[in-house]
Amino acid sequence: MILIAYDGSADADAAIDHAGKILRDQQATILTVWERVVDALARSGSVFALGDVDYESLDRESEDQARQRAQKGAERAEQAGLKAKVEVRPRDDSIASTLLAAADELEAEAILMGTRGLTGLKSLFLGSVSHAVLQHADRAVIVVPSPEVAAQRAERRP
Repeated sequence: MILIAYDGSADADAAIDHAGKILRDQQATILTVWERVVDALARSGSVFALGDVDYESLDRESEDQARQRAQKGAERAEQAGLKAKVEVRPRDDSIASTLLAAADELEAEAILMGTRGLTGLKSLFLGSVSHAVLQHADRAVIVVPSPEVAAQRAERRP
């Protein structure tokens, strides 16, 4: 089974399409990671509470949206020729650590993910989930470049 990280982006869609080409008929778990409201506030450095906000309700909504996104990814994976199922998980310390923990628990043979196509300073300051996964994975990782980056690289090739 291959674990496919899916966030609903065009780059994640491209990664699923690529997976279908090279891994046709394989079992795939489409994983979407979501973040709890209090964790997002803490990570952003917010030191204020939002008053009478129902955090549990917001978290349920966030998880439901993640499940819908993962379902969309699973449908795309099925169309691409994979045998897909859906998984959603709350963010752990980082998205990369959540992906790695899921891969371990699900006994995935490999992790497949797209890139956001960030380069230069944006990549340096925003970090890279794919880079973190590559640095800490104990199994095969397939990183599919964003279509735009792949096209630019192909143009520069002699």
